[in-house]
Amino acid sequence: MGQLIKGHSPDSAPQPRQYLTFTLAGEQFAVGTLSVKEIIEYGQLTGVPMMPPSIRGVINLRGAVVPVIDLGVRFGGRQTGVGRRTCIVIIEVRQVDERQVIGVLVDAVNEVLEINPAAIEPPPAFGAHVRTDFIQGMGKVGDRFVILLDIGQVLSVDELATLEKVSGASGYEEDDN
Repeated sequence: MGQLIKGHSPDSAPQPRQYLTFTLAGEQFAVGTLSVKEIIEYGQLTGVPMMPPSIRGVINLRGAVVPVIDLGVRFGGRQTGVGRRTCIVIIEVRQVDERQVIGVLVDAVNEVLEINPAAIEPPPAFGAHVRTDFIQGMGKVGDRFVILLDIGQVLSVDELATLEKVSGASGYEEDDN
């Protein structure tokens, strides 16, 4: 009793992980659902002067200032146009011992998919419209691929420092309630 039994059991197989999929500039992307706090309808953003073009502005989310990143611009493309399905995905990014809540602007949210780790290929060395260090892997879903984003890389430490300045300079205060 109390002994560890070594070997492979069905329980030791890698479990599928859930990913929220969304569309941006006609491509399918996904982020792990564990980092997604919520999805909100696109609303009025408050612009903040002298910010990089990828930072579209801030929103007031229940008393908290949340910076909103335009992933289209962050990926080196054009500014994301606002349509009827445009959403802001609220993501919590953890870096070292800090966490930052950030909104990312996407064309449309699609669905939550379970992807088995065995169905994830490494990022391509070339050919993607996104920097390879932003890509965690390529998830096989049926006969297509979904680009799995490494959200910690997409929202880098330098960018997080800029976002903290946005949150502090926006004029909103966080509500402790």
